[in-house]
Amino acid sequence: MARARLLASLCGLVFLINLARIIFAPLLNVFIGEFAIGEGTAGLIVTLAWIGSASLRLPTGWVLTKVPRHQVVLGSGVILAGSSAFAATAATVPHLMAGAFLMGIASGVYFVSANPLLSELYPSRVGRVMGIHGAANQIAAVIAAPFVVLTLLVDWRLSLWAIAAGAAVVTAYTWLAARGTEMPAAGADDRDFVAGALSEWRLIVTALALVGAASFVWQGLFNFYEIYMQTKGLSDRAAGTMLTIVFAAGVPAFYFGGDLADRLPHVPYLLGIVGTFSASMFALTMVDGLLPLLVLTSVIGFVIHTLFPATDTYLLDTLPDSTRGSAYAVFSSSWMLMQALGSWVVGLLIESGLTYDAVFGGAAALLGASVVVLVVLERTNRLPS
Repeated sequence: MARARLLASLCGLVFLINLARIIFAPLLNVFIGEFAIGEGTAGLIVTLAWIGSASLRLPTGWVLTKVPRHQVVLGSGVILAGSSAFAATAATVPHLMAGAFLMGIASGVYFVSANPLLSELYPSRVGRVMGIHGAANQIAAVIAAPFVVLTLLVDWRLSLWAIAAGAAVVTAYTWLAARGTEMPAAGADDRDFVAGALSEWRLIVTALALVGAASFVWQGLFNFYEIYMQTKGLSDRAAGTMLTIVFAAGVPAFYFGGDLADRLPHVPYLLGIVGTFSASMFALTMVDGLLPLLVLTSVIGFVIHTLFPATDTYLLDTLPDSTRGSAYAVFSSSWMLMQALGSWVVGLLIESGLTYDAVFGGAAALLGASVVVLVVLERTNRLPS
C-alpha cells in the first residue's frame, strides 16, 4: 500500500510536469499575437522548454549516484513550482523563453530520477508501471488545450500560475508518501556515472537509433498540429479538437503499450511502432476532410504514444542494477535533445515557404526509410536486445 501511495503521488506530479511542457503548444497563437513574433520564434519557445528538459539530465544522472532517487524527484517538484511562477510573470519574449527553459529543466530532472525509481519499485512489472505512470502523464496533454481555452477567459498567465500552485501541493504530498515507503536498494551499486554509462554504450546508441528520429518528427508535428489542421480547412475550434484527440488517444496507448512491452520482443516491437507512425503520418498529408483527418489523428495519437512506455521498458528492463541510473540518464538526455529541436526546425521550414504537407510528408518518407534499414540490421542480429 505504501508503494501504491507513492506511485499515486508520482502520477500526480508527472501530470503537472508534462502539463508544464505541453502547455506552450496551445499557447503558440497567443504568443504570436501578443508578442508580435513569427512561427520560428514561437517554435523556439517550445523548443527551449524541451532543451531545458534535456539540459540537466546528464548532471542529474551523476547526482543519482550520490543522492537517493526519491529526493531528486522532490527537487524536481520544487523547481517546477518556482519556474512556473517565474514564467507567469513574463512581459518580454526573452523572459518567457527563460521561463520555458526552466520549466523544462524540472521535467528533465523528474524523468531521469522517477523512471528508474518506478522500475525498481516494481521490477517484475516494468512495462505495466511505465504504462500507468505514462497514462497519468498523457492526461495532462489531453487537457492542455481545453485548459488553456478556459484560462484565456481570464488571462493566459493563469495557466502557469495554476501549474505553480499544483506543483507545490503535490510535491508536499509526495514527500509524505516517500517517508512512509521502504525504498528499493537496487541502485546501490550504481556509483560510477561515467563507467556505468560507457559500459552500456551499445544499448544506448541502439535505442537512440530506434526512436530518436521518430520523437524528433513527433515534436515538430504536435507543436504545430493545430495550425496544420487549420491549413487543411478546419475551423479554429475543430483544429483545437484535433489536437486534443491526438493526445487523448495516448491515454489508452500508454497503458496498453506498456503492457505489450512486457510481453513482446523489445526491438521488433519498437520498429513496428515507428514504421506504423511514419505510414500513418504520410497518409495524413494526403487527405483532407473532417472524417479522414479525425481517423488518422486518432491512429497517429495512439501509435506514437505507445513508443514512450515501450522505449522506457526496453532500457530499464534491459539495463542491470549497477548501471541503470547512469546509463538511462545518458540515453534520456540525448533522446530529449534530439526531439527538442523538432518544433524549431519545422517552424524554420514553414517560414522558408514550404507547406506543412511537404514538410511532414518528407519527414515521414525519411523515417520510413530509416525503419527499413533498422529492420535489416535487426533481422541479421546486429542490434542488441
